[in-house]
Order: sequence, then structure tokens, then C-alpha cells
Amino acid sequence: MSDGPNGIRGTKFFGSVPSACLPCGTAIGATFDSDLAVKIGHLLGDEARAKGAHVVLGPTINIQRGPLGGRGFESYSEDPLLSGVLAGNYIKGLREMGINAALKHLVCNDQEHERMAVNTIITQRALREIYLLPFMIATRLGKPAAMMTAYNQVNGLHVAEHRSILRDIVRNEWKWDGLFVSDCRFGTYSTSEAVNAGLDLEMPGPSRWRGSALVHAVSANKVLVSELNDRVRAVLKLVKDSSKAGIPENAPELELNRPADQRLLRRVAAESIVLLKNQDNVLPFSHERRIAVIGPNAKVATYCGGGSASLNAYSTTTPLEGIQALATGGVDFAQGAYGHQMLPQLGKDLTTNGKPGFALRFFNDPPTCTKRYLLEERILDDSNIFFLDYDHPDLKEIWYAEAEGYFTPAESGVYDFGLCVQGTGRLYIDGDLLIENVENQRPGPSFLGSGTLEETGAKELVASQSYRLTVQWGCAKTSTRKTPGTVDFGHGGLRFGGCLRIDPDEAIAAAVRLARTVDQVVICAGLGPEWESEGDDRVSMDLPPNTDKLIAQVLEANPNTAVIVQSGTPVAMPWSGKAKAILHAWYGGNEGGNGIADVLFGQVNPSGKLPLTFPRRLKDNPTYLNYRSEGGRVLYGEDVYVGYRYYEQTELSPLFPFGHGLSYTTFSLSNLQLDLKSGDDQLTARCTLTNTGLRAGAEVVQVYIEPVSPPIRRPVKELKGFAKRYVEPGQSVDVEVLIDMLRDTSYWAELSGKWCSHAGTYNVVVGTSSAGEHLSGSVRSTKTRYWSV
Repeated sequence: MSDGPNGIRGTKFFGSVPSACLPCGTAIGATFDSDLAVKIGHLLGDEARAKGAHVVLGPTINIQRGPLGGRGFESYSEDPLLSGVLAGNYIKGLREMGINAALKHLVCNDQEHERMAVNTIITQRALREIYLLPFMIATRLGKPAAMMTAYNQVNGLHVAEHRSILRDIVRNEWKWDGLFVSDCRFGTYSTSEAVNAGLDLEMPGPSRWRGSALVHAVSANKVLVSELNDRVRAVLKLVKDSSKAGIPENAPELELNRPADQRLLRRVAAESIVLLKNQDNVLPFSHERRIAVIGPNAKVATYCGGGSASLNAYSTTTPLEGIQALATGGVDFAQGAYGHQMLPQLGKDLTTNGKPGFALRFFNDPPTCTKRYLLEERILDDSNIFFLDYDHPDLKEIWYAEAEGYFTPAESGVYDFGLCVQGTGRLYIDGDLLIENVENQRPGPSFLGSGTLEETGAKELVASQSYRLTVQWGCAKTSTRKTPGTVDFGHGGLRFGGCLRIDPDEAIAAAVRLARTVDQVVICAGLGPEWESEGDDRVSMDLPPNTDKLIAQVLEANPNTAVIVQSGTPVAMPWSGKAKAILHAWYGGNEGGNGIADVLFGQVNPSGKLPLTFPRRLKDNPTYLNYRSEGGRVLYGEDVYVGYRYYEQTELSPLFPFGHGLSYTTFSLSNLQLDLKSGDDQLTARCTLTNTGLRAGAEVVQVYIEPVSPPIRRPVKELKGFAKRYVEPGQSVDVEVLIDMLRDTSYWAELSGKWCSHAGTYNVVVGTSSAGEHLSGSVRSTKTRYWSV
């Protein structure tokens, strides 16, 4: 098994072989492209085979009920249909390559705060209509071989022990016969309760609740032999099915990095970008004119979020590099502001023996020992080191590591350095202690919430002079600090970084001066894997400090400015009213910088659509009053009114609505026809899509169902189908979207415990966004029907 929401890490977390990294889940959601999801599955299938993985732990299809979720970037959408359809096609692509998928995380794993203990209190209706529905759709379309249970509780039971969800719903109602596996290492909480509920496999790492404990449970009749046999059969079934791939056990892990894969990654990156605003047709920019590139994300490859979805990518491209590769009129850069939460990693800026990287040495003896026996030495360039699965035959229970390399600054000045650890650590420059992170450690978000806050120190350095940087680290057991409610993954980790200190006001002033000297400006801003990561939720929608100030002042200096924001979930944009052009570029994977440049200069016409509603401010979102857990519980008080369903019901105007996304050309919809034959559950919605502009481009036709006078309160309308089509300028294409009238008009009737399609009139609303102008027609269902399969 290998993590795989947006790439195949392989069997190792520490020292992993480089892989293809796709754009993040919300970026894939923004493509609204089912066929592309299949191609993504094909690519990941080949990558899995190269890494010796039979089962991919993905896709992730939890629901972003609010904008602050630490893992919100991993999932596709706030909408269950879009999530389920894309996931089903992703899984289909994997299966066509002989690789199995483990759909995750079943269910309501929608926050990181107290994720292992929190009790999600939710109505059966919301559970069915919003949170289980994407799993139901993906299971029907993709037939995943496995599902991963979530860490959390749902209505008083951990999902790994939840017989109603695992057996009654997924196995019996949905007729799914795959394997249930718990989340990594700590996702199982009992022996007999989990086995009897239907949990087939405790995530290896090793088992904590099975083995001798299970033998005892069977001998005490807490678990019947027949029940145990069912669990074993499920495991053997997955083993047999996975063996058909022909991947040998302990296969060597290889790199592919094929040109065709690079092209696909670049295509996905570009097609995921959403053009939020383009007043006066500021974009696309001319590649022949001088351009200023400004901002904290310009020289950083923000290619993925943090946590288990992070990858050691084959290569990455920054926005600045992508722009420089296409621009022929000259490119100037200004930092403007920093966007890091922790100081930028230093690994790639270090050298050892004249070569890139730093030496990492392993010992059983502490640094105070005069004769330390070296276990091994590796050369790395990643200074965020998580020893989750590190092993050595001579490794003792308590062990140590030492990182050493040489840093040669390009500029003279004061440099800030930082060190965070799960364990203990000290950072030295030329043998002088600069940072100590040993005593009085402060809990922080690092290492999936088990690490410390970053401790910092500063030193004045001279340009072109080399300085020896050393980090002495002790494993997690050398520290007495533990963070309640977080996953402790064992060995621990260390992260060190640093950069030149800048004066915020002076940096912004320099950026403004540059902006005034050019005809076109692009600002690259956003978040990154430290802000959005497994283990910790965000506390606000704000961009990093000084970013909004930078953007506002540059916009005032040069209105011919495009703002590019990279984040996996919504951010506040207080300057949006003054910006003529805004692009949302997510976390773009290996080719993210090139994808940004392709759209910026019009090599690719943007076609992405928002899979999430972007609120104007945090307090506007439906979970504002009840997002984090309190007293061990979280109340899903918004019920079925998640995302755009809430904004439409309350008539609250978001900053940018669900499904929104502009193009460099224009489109029109016409000639809506609804075909529903008597006695037939299949409704065919047809319309004509015309490219009325001067550029070829793709548009997404979105079909919503709006119940008229429903018997219970329901969302105003809900997405029930979509189709993406490419159209040449001046041309028209006919678009068909099929609607299942039984399923797509239904709500969950709690009193009967069944789905209900109520007799009545339903408007069919067709557009290119959830908001704005739509075509509309109506159909009538003549009979109320209840169903469960």
C-alpha cells in the first residue's frame, strides 16, 4: 500500500524515491473533467507499479464543510456529486492499469482538531446526503477494492467500530464487497468491537489490537470464528485481486518521469487554474513585453500541501521559472514579502564536499559521547526530515542524528534560522550554538501535530563566505513533551530553515517601485504546506502577514496587475475589488509553475471552475459557529446546507460562487431540451454550447435540480450533472447530460430510513456556474417512491 491522493510515494516515507506529483485534490476538482480523472488514474497506476505498490491509499473524498480544514486541499469538492464522480473515474483509471484503490476517509474526517477523539454529531439526513453520498457514487462508478475508515467518531462510535456504517450501509445497502482498512497505525481502537463491526484489516505498522489480543477475544467468544473468517476472506480477496497486477513483493522502487507524464501533469496544472476575475481583459499578458514578478510565492515551488499527501517530486517549477521560460521581453523580480509560516527549508541551499545537499549521519550515541559509532551516512537536500519508517539493523530504542552542510549566502545581512523537532535538537553555525530546542518545548503543528513550534535564532553573515551549519538531533524518546490528541508516529523528525531578514516596509516599497517601471505585473501569493497540512487546521482565512498590504500597494501603483493565489482552500481577498485580474492556481504539482505561465500568457485558455465556494470573510461560512471540536465533540449544525447550498438558502453573497470560472473567450448556452419518457427514470438534458469569442476554449455545462414546493426544507438547488466541452471560436456543440430522476431528485427521509423521490415538479437549471444566468425547464415526477439500493 502507498499513499496516493496526488501521487505515489512508494513504500517509504523517509528516503522515498522521487515520484510524479499531481496538483492537489481541489485542483483536480476544479477541472470538472471526468475523462481527465481517468487519465490521472492511468498515470498513477503506472507510478504505483514503478513503486511496487498494489494498492493506492486514495482518492480522498471528504467534504470541505468550512474553509479552514488542514486537509481540505486533499479532497475534491464541497459538493458530493462532483467529488464522487471524479473519484469514481480516478479509481476506474487505476483499475484499468491493474492497481487497486482504497477510497478514504470514511466518513466525516473533515477537520484535524482532535481528529482521533472527536465525536461528530450529525443528522442521518446530512450524513447520507452530503458526507456518505460521494463514497456511494464513487463505489458505484469505480468499484474500489478497499475503503479506509476515518480516525474520528460519528454519533458516538469510532468509524472503525461503526457497524451501522460499515455493515448496514456500505456492505448491505450498497452491496460493496471490498476490504475495510483502518487509518494509519492509530485508526483502530479495539479488538472485538472493530472485528465484529466489520473492520477487516488494522493498518499495518505493526498491529496493536490484533495478534495475541485477537486470539484471546476468539477464545473468550468475544469474536466468533465465523466473524474472523469473514475478515480473513476479505484480506485474502484483496491479496488475490492485487496479485493480478503481477507486481512482485519487495519490488524495487523506480523512477518513471516520462515526457508524456510531464505533459499530462502540465495539462492538469493549467486546466485546474480558475480565472476568478478579468476586468478589461487584462489577461492574457504579452510574453513580448517586460513583466515584473512580485511576491512570496514567486520563487517557491508550492506544489503540494503538507502531511501524508506530500511527496518527494521528480522536479518542481516555480512560477518565476515558468514565466521566465516563456517571456521574451524581460522578467524582473521583487520579493515584496515573505509568505512562510516556518523559515524556508535550507537543504537545497547547502553543500557538502562541494556538492549540493548536506550529510545526515546516524548514531546510537549522544553528541556528548567522545567516541560515537557511525551507523550510516546519507546525503540529502530536504531539510524537513520525518523518520516515520526509518530503520537500521543496529538501531537502538534511543538514537541520534546529525545534519551538517555549508551555507554560502548570496547577500550580506542578518539571517534568521529556525529549528522545529519531534524529539530534541540544537542548531550550530560554525560550532556556535544558535538555537536550542530541548527544554521547555512548545507544542506546534510540525510532524502532523506531534512536533514543536519553530525556535529561532539570528546571525549576521557575509556574502560569498561559507558557514558550517550543524543540527544535532535526538529521537522522539529523548523528549518528555507529548501533545494530547495527536498521532505520535514514533521516531520523530527535524526541520531546519533560514533566510535573509528583510524589512517588510522596505520590501514592499521596492516592489512598488518595480511595479511602476513595467507595463504588466504578476503577484504570486498564497499559502503552502506549512499553512495547510494534515495534523492542524488553519485558524483564519488570511494570507500570511504583509501579503495583503503588498498586493494592495502594488495594485495602486500599477492597475495592469494580475494576482495569482496558490492555496488548496479559500483565502480572504480584501483587495479583490481593486484587482482587475485574479487567478486561483491551487497547489500545482510538478508542473505548477509551467501551468501558471501557460495560462498567464494565453498558451492555455483557462477552464477551471471553483469546486468550493469562496466566502468574503470567515464569519460568512456555514461552519463559523461550530467548526472546531469542543469538549470532544463537533456539531454539524449546518446540516445539509454545506457550501453553495448554504449561501443560496441564506441569500448571502459569497466572494466567488461554486462553479465559477472565466475564460479568455466567451460562451453562450441555448436551446435547452428536456427528454423524459413516460415510465423512464433517465432524463436527458440537452443544450447548445456556442463559443462566441475569438479564442478556442473549454466550458463546463452544469446541471442543477431545483425542487418546486418540496414536502420538507431542501437546498434551493443541487448539482446533479456536468459536462466539459472544447469549442473552437464561432462554433457550437450539442451537449447532453444524463440525469437519474429517481436518485437525483431524492432526499433522505429520516422517519422511513430510506431515500425518497417525492412526486412533484422539478426545475432543471443549466448554466456555467451555480450563480448567474441559467437556462431553465421543468419536469414532473408523478409518483412518490422510496428506495435504499
